[in-house]
Amino acid sequence: MALNYHQLHIFYTVAEKGSFSAAAQALHMTQPAVTMQIQSLEDYFGTKLLVRSTKRIELSEAGRALMPYAERGIDLMRETESAMARFTHMLEGRLQLGASLTIGEYVLPRLLGPFGQQYPHINIVLKVMNTAEILEQILHHQLSFGLVEAAVQHPDMVMEPVMQDELKLIVPAGHPLTEQDGIHLQEVLKYPFVLREKGSGTRQVMEEELTRLEVDLDLVKTVMDLGSTGAVKSAVEAGFGITMLSPSSVKHEVALGLLKVIDIKDASFKRNFYSIHLKSTLLPISAVTFLDFLRSQKLPL
Repeated sequence: MALNYHQLHIFYTVAEKGSFSAAAQALHMTQPAVTMQIQSLEDYFGTKLLVRSTKRIELSEAGRALMPYAERGIDLMRETESAMARFTHMLEGRLQLGASLTIGEYVLPRLLGPFGQQYPHINIVLKVMNTAEILEQILHHQLSFGLVEAAVQHPDMVMEPVMQDELKLIVPAGHPLTEQDGIHLQEVLKYPFVLREKGSGTRQVMEEELTRLEVDLDLVKTVMDLGSTGAVKSAVEAGFGITMLSPSSVKHEVALGLLKVIDIKDASFKRNFYSIHLKSTLLPISAVTFLDFLRSQKLPL
């Protein structure tokens, strides 16, 4: 019997999850199949890798020694797939992903056309929801991966930047702030805000930058928390307040003269768009190819 990557991946997942049943669920395998592959790996090395107890699976001394090599093997496989993705143009199948609202509604639609021309046999199914919902669905194996607007800290997740963006101040036409050449953050905070709901990537990025600048979040006079970027734009157009959004989400309204994008001189709300997926899950080559395509694109602003 030869050592194979698939068995190392199963071993790593069992060790990470602490049980055969949890690993089987994460790998979309039956528990007996997982157990059989671990036994085969132990037979190959001639030693026990996992210590089975009534509560949790633990690593033996040999298992602890193998763990970093298994992790490096997984990382190398991901790098290999990424390197080869640009050479693969005959991919086919169904690619299901989740994207947070700004990415799903305003960024991806402009990129799916060019991607579809290069890979016409990949059928993309896109679910648009907020970051917290995407995380939940990935953890419950309802999505294979997601694209989000803010960093997600979770021990079971792999997170990688794929694109860059920057939030800007968005005000309605005729707002007093449009008459100034340079706007400072303290001047901006005098006005009421209409914001995305808590849990959204856009809201998180704004609050993290204000916290970094040691601005008390209670100074932000939030008059509305809304569940979509479209609702926020409509409220700002109607004069209920100002907001922070990606310029890519207001291109149409700016062209019509309904909204204006303004720079804040003493604050920068730059952010990455990230891909996230479970550590225990290897992305299909179609997903690797799609993410590689996104990294090659400039964000349409």
